[in-house]
Amino acid sequence: MTELGLPAHIRACLFDLDGVITSTATLHTAAWRETFDAFLRRRDGAGFRPFDPVGDYAAYVDGRPRADGVRTFLASRGIELPEGEPDDPPERATVHGLGNAKNALLLRKIEQEGVETYPGSVRYVDAVRAAGLRTAVVSASANCAAVLRSVGMTDRFDVRIDGVVAEERALPGKPHPDTFLAAAQDLGVSPHEAAVFEDALAGMDAARTGGFGYAIGVDRIGQADALREHGADTVVRDLAGLLDGRAEGT
Repeated sequence: MTELGLPAHIRACLFDLDGVITSTATLHTAAWRETFDAFLRRRDGAGFRPFDPVGDYAAYVDGRPRADGVRTFLASRGIELPEGEPDDPPERATVHGLGNAKNALLLRKIEQEGVETYPGSVRYVDAVRAAGLRTAVVSASANCAAVLRSVGMTDRFDVRIDGVVAEERALPGKPHPDTFLAAAQDLGVSPHEAAVFEDALAGMDAARTGGFGYAIGVDRIGQADALREHGADTVVRDLAGLLDGRAEGT
């Protein structure tokens, strides 16, 4: 292993954004919870079963494109909604309407609470670039570019594959590997030469099925075992652990 905690054949690092580079995962979780609870309360009344911000978030929405997250969570409750249109208003009971309601809440939370980076992740990305490896950010979020600008990290990534780019290129989102594969291709490396850094189980599934050379799970919420089960070669609580030799095992 190199001083970066990576196999010697790795030439590029592909980083998820929310929960890996920035702390926006907590804002996403809160926005999903408010959106789904409001919908379920209207549908089922006061006795509705709330959205679980740990179990439901990890299993059904974390790392997935917004509409896929809506579909997958509702399917877990046996609920099917019309797809609607991408510009459906937030109050409309469609897949896109719920997705737009969540995004409106998220943007409000970002404006009110701001976005912070994980210092260990910034340190690690800088070390990766100093070592001559190429970097990409791979995120399901359509707000990825704005978030990177807000934290001053745009210039730390050679390639950005986010929700906007995925829609333009018709790339299916995680757990499909296509967005990670596109990032590797844009960087000029094979999947085997690229390492994936993810906090989401869907992202780990994408790394495994895409044949990537190494997968690092970032455990922010106590799901180290699940990350390993979904394909993580190493799990850390923070990326700085890879520099300090504090990976939690394989």
